[in-house]
Amino acid sequence: MSKRIGSYPRVLVSGGGCGVVGQAGGVLLVETARRAGLDAALSAALAPWRKPRAVHDPGKILLDLALATTLGGDCLADIAMLRAEPAVFGPVASDPTLSRLIDALAAAGPRVLAAIRQARADARERVWKLAGHQAPDAGGEVTVDIDGVLVLAHSEKEDAAATWKKTFGHHPLFAFVDHGATGSGEPMAGLLRPGNAGINTAADHITTARIALAQLPTTYRRGRRTLIRTDSCGGTHEFVNWLAARGRWLSYSVGMTITEAIHQAALLVPASAWTPAIEPGGKVRDGAWVAELAGDVLKGWPKGMRLIVRKERPHPGAQLRFTDIDGMRLTCFATNTANAPIAQLELRHRQRARVEDRIRTARDTGLRNLPLHRAAQNRIWLEIVQIALDLLAWMPLLALTGEARRWEPKRLRLRLFSAAGQLATTGRRQYLRLARHWPWTHLITTAFDHLQALPKPG
Repeated sequence: MSKRIGSYPRVLVSGGGCGVVGQAGGVLLVETARRAGLDAALSAALAPWRKPRAVHDPGKILLDLALATTLGGDCLADIAMLRAEPAVFGPVASDPTLSRLIDALAAAGPRVLAAIRQARADARERVWKLAGHQAPDAGGEVTVDIDGVLVLAHSEKEDAAATWKKTFGHHPLFAFVDHGATGSGEPMAGLLRPGNAGINTAADHITTARIALAQLPTTYRRGRRTLIRTDSCGGTHEFVNWLAARGRWLSYSVGMTITEAIHQAALLVPASAWTPAIEPGGKVRDGAWVAELAGDVLKGWPKGMRLIVRKERPHPGAQLRFTDIDGMRLTCFATNTANAPIAQLELRHRQRARVEDRIRTARDTGLRNLPLHRAAQNRIWLEIVQIALDLLAWMPLLALTGEARRWEPKRLRLRLFSAAGQLATTGRRQYLRLARHWPWTHLITTAFDHLQALPKPG
């Protein structure tokens, strides 16, 4: 008879437990919202939509939906996980109340969107002040990345259409502030668009940039303290002209399509003018070089616009384009940043790739699909997703250190938010005691202590 190994213990399961809290680590998100003043800001912003004698505050309802989304929810009904834990999340509205509020907010249109965004901007300014030298602006400049996201639809929702990738759904534009290599990022704008919206529609890029810039404190409207980065979808006359018109306080780094004029100008660059590309820390990157194109290569574009071209040996199996030269892959971007080495500017532009991490985070936090039918309702959902992403960025910024600051939502949920706890009442106060054997209990309690040490709003 063979010996059995690795068997699981046999346990009996019943539903009679009490004083036990699931998703106990969610207290970190609740405390983050409280210390940021986001709860009070949303409550004040949505006060005009609170009906007389209403039991539930619209601001708290919206924040509850965002909290459910941070914990992994992807539809309105998932707020049930908060409703089951009133000791941690307080009273939570019923599903019919949620639906009525979403309908009322959707009917209000741009007014309610502006109110929600202003509440987020106020909380963001406070969070950055609390974060001090860890804030995204600690280096003296804030970087805003704009990129499109394809959100698939599996039913006939309003504005769902065939996308440029031959899928079906919506094509919103998002803007994120980059926290750099040691952090994550936070959303600044989300513009809902039909699935067949163009990838390089200048008007939509301008609208997204306006919304994103309004999220920043006014101090960033002086001395070029804000950098806008996009891929080549933003490289249009209208958008670059709009950016250049704000050149006194705004910098840009915009990808450009390799046109025939750029291609011919790159052919004329002498070998001595190509500079080796660099990696973070100044290390030279093998097989890649950058050069600035001299003269007025593109007629009619803004004055002061610099065109920087990169050539590199393609990786094995990569297919070259007709515009590539000498077996080298060509890319190009435009910037109005002066007095900086071109290799450094090219590295800065290449770090725009971090926006793909932000998009992946958004997909894991309510953007896998748009759960509502009407476009006006889904615009509210996009704001809920952005509030959730704000909390997922602010909590690590204010409470975590080291590698944990870079954890993405899946890891935060697995290690921190899903921790179990037990409620105990002592001296008329409630205590949440986390499981002693949970590997990340100390991390949770330390993070909570950091949040508690922050000054309260007002």
